[in-house]
Amino acid sequence: MLERVKIAAAQMTCAPADVPANAERAAALAARAREEGAELVLFPEFTLTGYELPALAADPGLWLTGPEDPRLDPVRAAGIATAVNVALRGDGPRPLIATLVHDAAGAHVTTYAKQHLFRQEQEVFAAGARPGRFELGGIRFSLGICYDNHFADVPGAGAAAGCRVHLASSLYGRGDGVGERAGVHPGIARDHGMYVALANHVGPAGPWTGCGGAAVWAPGGELLAEADDRTPSLAVADVPAGVPERARA
Repeated sequence: MLERVKIAAAQMTCAPADVPANAERAAALAARAREEGAELVLFPEFTLTGYELPALAADPGLWLTGPEDPRLDPVRAAGIATAVNVALRGDGPRPLIATLVHDAAGAHVTTYAKQHLFRQEQEVFAAGARPGRFELGGIRFSLGICYDNHFADVPGAGAAAGCRVHLASSLYGRGDGVGERAGVHPGIARDHGMYVALANHVGPAGPWTGCGGAAVWAPGGELLAEADDRTPSLAVADVPAGVPERARA
């Protein structure tokens, strides 16, 4: 069993509703993360399309068909475990906002669908109903997507199930989003005794301008790594496998 896992939280500027272009951008960031020694890279909400709700509502061709959709191949082939958020075809007429996790060999590990839809998302997407968890290098991870992380039940359920790290694929914009980003995620780290990784957009993102600041926090809320607010980049940090005293208690 590994003693630690190095994780990377990515921030991207997405090409609006251009799945192939964004898959290549994500693959390039994944390759950078691997070169920096990371075993896992987390991407922001709507990695492959950007936050383009009108386009996603009008064009089902932008929805991925499943974890083996070939449009994900550039990311799956990057040689690193990935957590990529997409519009995913579900069982009903509406798609899901879902994070697809693949291991370093490109094999599907788990899928998590956003449970708490934000405002206009409720008009386009179906909500998920099950938690997202997986294990890598002896460390258990939980998943949340943007607005999910404002509800204590999402990271709280992961912590109760023994998860060491909470992964948040998100979009926080400039203005009010800067304060929300800075308050919510270290708060999860403090309240639940978990490491928290945030992946965010930087630059134009649908109706917003992403504020960047992809980051990793330690249990207790200490900032371990943080990207800037201007460029596509990574925040990379080590996560030890040992369970913190607070979690054991």
